[in-house]
Amino acid sequence: MSEQTLTLNPAAGMTALRTTATAAGNAGEATRSTSKIFREINATFTVMMRDVILYFKSPGMAIMSLAMPAVMMGMIGGNLMQNMAKGLSFSFGPFMLVGMLVTMMFMTTTMGMSSLVDDSDSNFSEEMLVSPVSRYSIVIGKILGCSFAAIVSTLGAIIVGLIMNIQLPVKSLLLILAFSPLMCLSGGALAMIFIGLIKNKKAANMAVMLITMPQMFLSGGIIPISSSNGVLKVISRCLPMTYCIDLVRSFVGGGQPHMFNPAVNFVAIVGLTVVCLVIGTYLFARTEKSR
Repeated sequence: MSEQTLTLNPAAGMTALRTTATAAGNAGEATRSTSKIFREINATFTVMMRDVILYFKSPGMAIMSLAMPAVMMGMIGGNLMQNMAKGLSFSFGPFMLVGMLVTMMFMTTTMGMSSLVDDSDSNFSEEMLVSPVSRYSIVIGKILGCSFAAIVSTLGAIIVGLIMNIQLPVKSLLLILAFSPLMCLSGGALAMIFIGLIKNKKAANMAVMLITMPQMFLSGGIIPISSSNGVLKVISRCLPMTYCIDLVRSFVGGGQPHMFNPAVNFVAIVGLTVVCLVIGTYLFARTEKSR
């Protein structure tokens, strides 16, 4: 019995060692996986907070983010209300305000993304891209940082709306705020495609106008598009802002009834955002690599 025990013990010991090694390996792999996730989250948060801090250090940027809605709502919106709103089957004021809130998110986020050109000139982008984190974490962090200024700009639109006697319920405003990260991600992802192809500030500023102006008029932000047809209809269906505005209107109202099912809007927004994010990040990283 003693010999048998001595014979069996080495095998049992080896089995125990293998089990312990396997458990230690699995624990180590889980730890590395968790560490990588936290590293990516930390990178995203760091890039985001950099833009938030720069926003507070630039009073001109804060003033512009609040003044822009006054120009858009007060001049364009006010002129449309006086000359076009009569005879419509829906209330044009809430319709325009909802559209303007989403438009401000897109426009301000896009303007913020153009600062990547400055980061490239100062080699800051290159330093970020060589860090041991995903490029998507860097880009998403940049978009979220620009989203802060975008959300502030919506406050300006709300204030101008109150001056123009256009009001939305507090519940509706909170819903728009809840949707704002998705809207800003969509706008920022679209901007990345253009930013990835641009190497100077002047072209970046022109790209901002190229991205925002067509969407403002073709996505239903301030002009109804339910009766659009032909080429204009095709273009409007390819613009992410069309689905963002329609998604918001499906939940908060805003004059004209929404065009699509909320599920269709959500899938379209996510799909277009992912496609634009992948293409834009690839182009941006390739441009920085070739410098």
